[in-house]
Amino acid sequence: MRSSIVRANNVTKTYVKKRSRGEKNSVLEVLGGINFELKEGSLTSIVGPSGCGKTTLLRIIDGLIEPTAGEVTFHDVPVKSPPERMGFVFQNFGLLPWRNIIENVEFGLELRNMDSQSRKEIAQKCIQVVGLDGFEHHYVHEVSGGMQQRAGFARALAIDPEVLLMDEPFASVDAQTREILQRQLLQIVKGTVPKTTLIVTHNVDEAIFLSDEIVLLSARPSSVSEIIKVDFPRERWNYDLRSTSEYGYLRNKIWKFLEAQILEKGGFGIVELQTAS
Repeated sequence: MRSSIVRANNVTKTYVKKRSRGEKNSVLEVLGGINFELKEGSLTSIVGPSGCGKTTLLRIIDGLIEPTAGEVTFHDVPVKSPPERMGFVFQNFGLLPWRNIIENVEFGLELRNMDSQSRKEIAQKCIQVVGLDGFEHHYVHEVSGGMQQRAGFARALAIDPEVLLMDEPFASVDAQTREILQRQLLQIVKGTVPKTTLIVTHNVDEAIFLSDEIVLLSARPSSVSEIIKVDFPRERWNYDLRSTSEYGYLRNKIWKFLEAQILEKGGFGIVELQTAS
């Protein structure tokens, strides 16, 4: 049985907006007490209706923002600031436009004061892992969105994280590129460079295809409604999973949950359902 290396223990987050004098402050409770564990070597997705605090939770796990109550632990140590052994891949790529690809990949190593030669060697290896050979000296505006996302992924891998956190990493690319990147992600974190991975996504198909476990969050103030185990082969990029009855069952189950949560709150939210090919 795989051990848990990250734990969210009754994590809450409340934002208070101060009003002008004489008016009451408004309170927005986003996370209403989140509990789950991230198992070593797993790929776990967080799925829930729009506005339920998925990205907020991911940033709390990485120590970028503090919870109002509760805590996140990494190897049983409370997370108070970004741990060195966690890497973060942002939705908007987060690349520096005045740097070329290899300089962007080196950035995290540079912040850790690694010498120039070692930085370049590690960055070059990560560029090869994500399939960007030959584009090391291109600038951000000279490559496609999919290549920019690969560069962001390579930058996260360069610091050799034990845990990889990904916030809607494929939301900014087209559907075809998204499917290719999903397969490449699995081949890397389940094979080439094994990593424990936590991904936030609105996309139901993406969550099922990628995940060992799917954490379903309720509408705001969110809590964990269910943790769904996905029992597909490890090297699932070799299989046509979407044609299986189990895939259809999971897709229908998750969609019905999301639909109920969205309608209960009286809104439409944002949920992506791709048509199976």
